[in-house]
Amino acid sequence: MIRLGINIDHVATLRNARGGEHPCPVRAALMAMEAGADGITAHLREDRRHIRDRDIERLKNEVPLPLNMEMAATGEMLEIALKIYPNAVCIVPEKRTELTTEGGLDVCAQEHTLTPYIKPLQGKGIRVSLFIDADAGQIEAAARTGADIVELHTGAYAQEDKSKDEDYLSPAACHLRSAAQLAHSLGLEVHAGHGLNYENVAAIAAIPEIAELNIGHFLMGEAMFIGMKESVARMRFLIEGARSSFAKATEEI
Repeated sequence: MIRLGINIDHVATLRNARGGEHPCPVRAALMAMEAGADGITAHLREDRRHIRDRDIERLKNEVPLPLNMEMAATGEMLEIALKIYPNAVCIVPEKRTELTTEGGLDVCAQEHTLTPYIKPLQGKGIRVSLFIDADAGQIEAAARTGADIVELHTGAYAQEDKSKDEDYLSPAACHLRSAAQLAHSLGLEVHAGHGLNYENVAAIAAIPEIAELNIGHFLMGEAMFIGMKESVARMRFLIEGARSSFAKATEEI
């Protein structure tokens, strides 16, 4: 089975555009759970542009699914994570000026600061993921930090021009597959996400080493047109179908 994590950040973005409490990210998370989500992801940014501290508290306390808290590797975020006690944290690069996370964490450059940063989180039983590009050097550095998980940034794949031939595996997809295999061989659990949608998710979901996909912006946008439950359920159907098709093809070989 492949797990589906739902990022509900942009429910909070819409709420914050007018202030108040509507729409509620916690309500969105509960609806995603009903539709088949395996976990909830929320990014608590330094500027609190969407998710707020209270949202993280409520998601942890009111939603009976694992909470994956995305955050920068700062002292403030470490303190919050140790207080809230999410199931996992995903350490991401963060810039105030970016619209969304633009690339992976440079673990090679930050290995000696990330290694001690990770230990107190793991000491409390919190799993630690590093959001990285599908680069062999970054994956090897992530393994050396002692992280439990790497989440592969799929942005380059999502933006790539792809053949209309369904049997065509794009260069970026092949690169992600090789990266997932390397990470898995080093004992890391492998997740993936960024820019995935109904049309491009199958090739990534079919990679057997990937245990979890984290998808947010696209599904929150679709929910405006077809509803939260249908939006998530359709993605659940597509990723399970892709994984099952791959498994069947492997058995036939």
